[in-house]
Amino acid sequence: MSEPRFRLSASGIAAGVIAMVAIVALSNYAVQFPINDWLTWGALTYPIAFLVTDLTNRTLGPKAARQVIYAGFALAVLLSIWLATPRIAVASGSAFLVAQLLDVAVFNRLRAGAWWRAPLVSSTLGSIVDTLLFFSLAFAGSGLPWITWALGDFGVKMAMAALMLLPFRLLMLALRPQIEKRELPGVVS
Repeated sequence: MSEPRFRLSASGIAAGVIAMVAIVALSNYAVQFPINDWLTWGALTYPIAFLVTDLTNRTLGPKAARQVIYAGFALAVLLSIWLATPRIAVASGSAFLVAQLLDVAVFNRLRAGAWWRAPLVSSTLGSIVDTLLFFSLAFAGSGLPWITWALGDFGVKMAMAALMLLPFRLLMLALRPQIEKRELPGVVS
């Protein structure tokens, strides 16, 4: 059985890119401000990026999700250089690109299973990669408590991945008619 192919929607892709850029730029700014030795403010906003990727993947398909990732990556890195430091921008861009593309690949493999499996597993694996890459590239050797920030950040990402299942499910139910219209049966995208 092959996966459905999706008609791409320029407005859907644009909405995903705008959301992704806003989330990543805000997170890269906020990560510079610790809440305590375990968390920065960026930990509270960045996990929403996985929701944007998963929603785009489910509604428009993996090709559109990758387009959102590439465009969001380029614009967010440029904004982050201005809002944060070049080191944070490079760390964020590297971690973002690898983690989000992994999220798309895993989500796509699990798309036909239980509704919660694809977003939860893909976000978990993406979060592991993102956390390890970002915190080691952004803060290693800085003297800051980056290992505890990474652990705290990962904990928040896991809590957010679980919490984001409800809005994901509600949006998927609300968008079901539009998703079914966009699917072209029998062709792999």
